[in-house]
Amino acid sequence: MAKIIGPGSLIVDVTGFAPHLPVSGETVKGSTLRFGPGGKGSNQMTAAHRAGSDVKIISRRGDDVLGQILKKHYADEGMTEEYIVVDPEGETASALIEIDESDAQNRIIVIFAANEKVTGEHVYAAERDFADCDAVLTQFETTTDAVLAAKALANRYGKPFILNPAPAIDVPLSLFDGVDYITPNETETEQFTGIAVNTAEDCRAAAEKFLEMGVKNVILTLGVRGVYFYNGEAELMVPAVPVKAVETTGAGDAFNGGLATAIAEGLPVDTALKFATCTAAISVTRLGSSPSMPHRHEILALMEKEFGIKL
Repeated sequence: MAKIIGPGSLIVDVTGFAPHLPVSGETVKGSTLRFGPGGKGSNQMTAAHRAGSDVKIISRRGDDVLGQILKKHYADEGMTEEYIVVDPEGETASALIEIDESDAQNRIIVIFAANEKVTGEHVYAAERDFADCDAVLTQFETTTDAVLAAKALANRYGKPFILNPAPAIDVPLSLFDGVDYITPNETETEQFTGIAVNTAEDCRAAAEKFLEMGVKNVILTLGVRGVYFYNGEAELMVPAVPVKAVETTGAGDAFNGGLATAIAEGLPVDTALKFATCTAAISVTRLGSSPSMPHRHEILALMEKEFGIKL
């Protein structure tokens, strides 16, 4: 079983569903409210775990009501909390999510709370597991210090370092130097490269910008347009799998968790991209973020159906 580790966020999603999203000053009658485990870090690790990996997240939460939701999720999934610090005085992070039932689009406010106290020191405390892992996965919902520490340890032990640069925040571009795989969406790509990826030529130009920053492999996630890959030599475009979406909140996280598992298992890049694409496709057909992540047998079945690949 592949092993994946990295610092990542723990957030509880508070999700409201309505026929349409309100404009400023408008009150809309919603249909339901759900509480569920989330956070990009936790979602991605849950996706990787269900896809077949042994995962360890380095994070922090409070010992409050929301924290208990996360605790139950990890217990139910059989995922370790070894590197999750529980702060009795801290506030568990939350995301206020509005879902438009007409098209499954969303609007989100995130309160990072305890995640902003995940430091490089916490990451280095897990060094023995970095030495023993098969891939390192992280995002931008903890601290830059934690991301840099994870990259340093991945580089030290020769492990693939996968960075999902989300959400798009101000970071020194030098942070990208030494990243093995970067996985921005369209918005994040434009923020970090200054290029709007409307065409295939735009994708190549943006990818080249990332390569100039020191990234080794660029993976642009383009929603319904699919996934673009470029590393200066190979160039690939993997189409999206057509599905009826009911909630898109966890799609990017599903993709990254699936990708990390495939890379950790040493699959060829084109197969890894298709594995990740199928992981994301299944997730959008279900409600929730972490709860929507598919299990390995489902991913493998869709890969065989859509791409003719049998693992």
